[in-house]
Amino acid sequence: MGNMIVEAQINEVTKHLAKTIHSIEQFLNETTLDMLVNNHIDKLDYYKLFLSQCRKVLVYSEERFEEAQIIQKAIPFPKQIAEKILYKIYHQCIEEFFSPKSDVWYEDSRAAYTGKNAICFRQEVTPSIHLLFQQLEGGFQYLREELEYYETDYKTKLLQSK
Repeated sequence: MGNMIVEAQINEVTKHLAKTIHSIEQFLNETTLDMLVNNHIDKLDYYKLFLSQCRKVLVYSEERFEEAQIIQKAIPFPKQIAEKILYKIYHQCIEEFFSPKSDVWYEDSRAAYTGKNAICFRQEVTPSIHLLFQQLEGGFQYLREELEYYETDYKTKLLQSK
C-alpha cells in the first residue's frame, strides 16, 4: 500500500515540476537583464542576482524532474529511491524557492493570514516578475504541503539505518 502512495506522489510532483520548469524557462527565454533594469542602473546587481537565483531553482527542478521521470518508469517501483527523490525535491526545489540562499526574495510567514502572496522581494521588481511568482507560488506551496513529511521522515530513516 505504501508504494502506491509514494508512486502517486511522484506522479503528482512530476506534473507540478513540469509546469514550474515551463514557467521559469519561458520567463528566462523572454527576459533580458536590460529589460529588467530598464534605465534603473542602480538595480543591475539585484537583477543579476535575481536571474541567477531563478536559474538555480530551474536547474534543481529540472534535475529532480528527470529523476522522478526515471522512477515513474521503473518496474518494480523503487519506493526507497522515490522517497529519496521526494526528499531532494523538498530540500532543494521547495526550500530554495521559499528561502533562497542569495536572499533576493523571502517568504512572508504572515501571508497565509493576510491573503497576499507569500513571496516578498528585497527591492521593487517588474510586473513580469510579480506575474511569474504568482504563477509559481501556488504550485510550490502545494508541493511543500504534500512533501513536508519527507523533510523529517527521510532524515530519520537515514539515521536509523546507521
